[in-house]
Amino acid sequence: MARPKITLKQLEMLVALGEELHFRRAAERCGVSQPSLSAQIQGLEEELTLTLVERARKGALLTPAGREVVARGRVVLDAVQGIADFAAEARRGPSGTIRLGAKPTLGPYILPHVVARLHRDHPDLRLYIRESTPRALEQELSQGVHDIILAQLPISSSELNVQRLFREPLYLALAADHPLARFEKVQPRMLEGLEVLSLSPTFHLHDQIVSLCQDFGATLLRDYEGTSLDAVRQMVGMGMGATFLPALYIWSEITDRSEIVVRPLEGKTIYRSIGLVWRKSAGRVDTFHQIARLIRTVAKEEFSNLIVET
Repeated sequence: MARPKITLKQLEMLVALGEELHFRRAAERCGVSQPSLSAQIQGLEEELTLTLVERARKGALLTPAGREVVARGRVVLDAVQGIADFAAEARRGPSGTIRLGAKPTLGPYILPHVVARLHRDHPDLRLYIRESTPRALEQELSQGVHDIILAQLPISSSELNVQRLFREPLYLALAADHPLARFEKVQPRMLEGLEVLSLSPTFHLHDQIVSLCQDFGATLLRDYEGTSLDAVRQMVGMGMGATFLPALYIWSEITDRSEIVVRPLEGKTIYRSIGLVWRKSAGRVDTFHQIARLIRTVAKEEFSNLIVET
């Protein structure tokens, strides 16, 4: 059976159109004229004998077949880029730009240390860091927005490679004048009925706090969900409820003069697991492993309360 004569240029232009849903913007993105882009997509449709795009007055719409071809086209283009990245890395060693996606509850507190060491050890390698909501990170990774992501685990996908990095403790945070603040360690039974604040459900930490409330008999205050750790901390400081904060945030933002105090639980340590994740089709695997090792080294040497995974 003869293979269809599909070109990478056709796939690139279809994927661009599928993401832009506008012929002019897709053409500008690909650096070609609009008629050229239309001709390439028409040629792809003729080769596949499928209608992939519906021409609309205000733009373009993908047909169901078009959406499937775009999804498969992304995989092909990503694999081709992976081959090119592998070849470049084999010739020169770690270099170029890596796009790293990170969650705002984690990236700002560990990545500055990572970037400094990475620049020292691999001066030709650059990290372009982009924050995103945790639940969007995986989707953006699959779409090629990021090359790697620093994310809370678990992540389950047959198309992704996960490298465990470290476990980060969570501590109970209370207003300085809260009755439980007088204890150096809080017994879990004392949390029964405690009103607890959380981030919004767009954060994985929300799910963990929900689970902790169920385990300890605490009450989750769903009417006051924060959009950032700073917002939650401020609400805790005003006496609106308690919460659980990650160790890296506490290390960076909480001082003796803060409006809140943090306490461990007696006989129980709570963690969230952090990992580095990339697509299995990526070609810069050696570089990604080097970045993972570097993050583990930073976690071990700079933050004594993190449990490094090996």
